[in-house]
Amino acid sequence: MFRIGKYDFNYSRRVFMEKAAKGTAGAGVLCSSWPLIAQGASIKKAYPDELISIEMQTKGKVKVGDIISKDNVQYVKHLCDPFLYRQITEQGRKIKIRATTLDVTEKMYSRPFWEATMRGQAAGGAKFDADGNLITVGGKKWTGGSPFPDPKTALEATINLTLAWGRADMTQYAVRETEINAAGDIDYRYDFSWMELMVQSRTDGQVLRNQNDLLRQQVVWFTSTEDVAGTSFLSTWYYDQRKMPDLYGYLPQFRRVRQFPANQRFEPLVPGATWFLTDAWAAGDPMLTWGDYKVVEIRPALMAAGGNWKGKRPNWEKGRHGGPKGNTFFDTEFELAPEVMVVEAKPTGFPRAPAGFKRMWIDLRNSMYCADIRYDRNGKEWVNFETGSGQLTDGDLTLYYEGTKDPIWSWNYVLSADIQTGRMTQIEHAEKVAGGIKNRWNVPAEEVYDKYFTQKAVASFGKI
Repeated sequence: MFRIGKYDFNYSRRVFMEKAAKGTAGAGVLCSSWPLIAQGASIKKAYPDELISIEMQTKGKVKVGDIISKDNVQYVKHLCDPFLYRQITEQGRKIKIRATTLDVTEKMYSRPFWEATMRGQAAGGAKFDADGNLITVGGKKWTGGSPFPDPKTALEATINLTLAWGRADMTQYAVRETEINAAGDIDYRYDFSWMELMVQSRTDGQVLRNQNDLLRQQVVWFTSTEDVAGTSFLSTWYYDQRKMPDLYGYLPQFRRVRQFPANQRFEPLVPGATWFLTDAWAAGDPMLTWGDYKVVEIRPALMAAGGNWKGKRPNWEKGRHGGPKGNTFFDTEFELAPEVMVVEAKPTGFPRAPAGFKRMWIDLRNSMYCADIRYDRNGKEWVNFETGSGQLTDGDLTLYYEGTKDPIWSWNYVLSADIQTGRMTQIEHAEKVAGGIKNRWNVPAEEVYDKYFTQKAVASFGKI
């Protein structure tokens, strides 16, 4: 096959502008990237060299291994989201550049999720019904994996995020959260367990306990500090993306489980936090409770798509730097993603929502976001829920799903930055946290359902 060695920047820019103007994309510039990904091949044939080489993108000013700081960020300004650029220029943030991942099939998916995705595509793929909900081409509810691995519209890209947050049937994450104020001082530290159990859209294609109306159960359980230990929340998601999840919480000081209103999704769960439930996975609310979806632009961008799991460090803790006290940002690695879809949506189902709209920066290689920027009602930048993700690999150390040689894919960190108050929430994927909480992936559902994912279980957390 003849491959043109070089295209100027305007060629790719024109292609991306045309896609965005049509509101329908499909990844790839020289050819579609999806057939290459589906075959397990490199995506190199789908893009000009300038979109897969940071050296060529910056005309030799930046190379793999370089540290981007305020001294050289001008060379990658066009690749930064608004928050990343301001953090580097104004707050002393630095990021390390890693090579662009070209073997998407092996590096940017977990094998169970990938296999479920391919089964779904082999069966004909997905579509939206008259109500806007996702169904198979045969009219049934989606059976697991990514429904649109080559998303062509804003809705297709968003439902990929909404339907499978952690891209596993069951996850229990050990999480450490640190709240840093504008002066760089630590106001709060929390340990908690974040648990997700898919009822439908599972990689095994099953429906748990014949609960055909549900999508997932999700639990947050705080184990530290002492003033919040035992505080827990259960969110029950319906498959119908027009319906709000049922949110129940247990507050130890009241010693009872109570139901919270829908607008609780726009309030912090604990003091000092800059993130809300609506921010989770850039899709913390059912897709159809937001509206006016549109593709703002398609562009290359720097994304935290790998290299950020620090499994060799004690408790997987990342180094820190920047800000007034040198502790505001994690040490992170970013890579040049050749094609990123910026999707905008408005909270149409929340009349009193403090947010005006959000913009999700979605990597079209695997439909995972990195930046999720929340804007206030005046259209001003408010919070960026930045998430790094990738395989749990650190040099020669790799974590595998139990009983397999399949590397675990997961989120690695979150930096939730409130640009209006100067506050930063650091969320670390830890090895273990207070309460003996450790990570678990794809544990059999019947082993954990009654123990964690019911109102009775939520109440019991306050007594442990």
